[in-house]
Amino acid sequence: MNKEKIDIPMTTLDFYKYEKDGITYYEFDATECSPPEPMVNTMHALRLIQSDKERLVGRFFHEPTPLYAKVQEYFSCEAKELENGDYKITFKKR
Repeated sequence: MNKEKIDIPMTTLDFYKYEKDGITYYEFDATECSPPEPMVNTMHALRLIQSDKERLVGRFFHEPTPLYAKVQEYFSCEAKELENGDYKITFKKR
């Protein structure tokens, strides 16, 4: 899998784009950030998701519960707790 670094305006984290099984993924790691940086970056990156064939995948140092409330109208969120206690959240357009 070939990950391509992409620039997203108004973000402070590195974002990567790749394809797998016909789905385009945008990925970032916010585990080293302090609030509100993870939420701000996520909100800007969610603008990329325009179809059901795109996903945003973020890694967070805790489950971003307040973020769910902000995006639930337009995106579904699948959370997975990782072995190290971080969370991997996959956002999909409703």
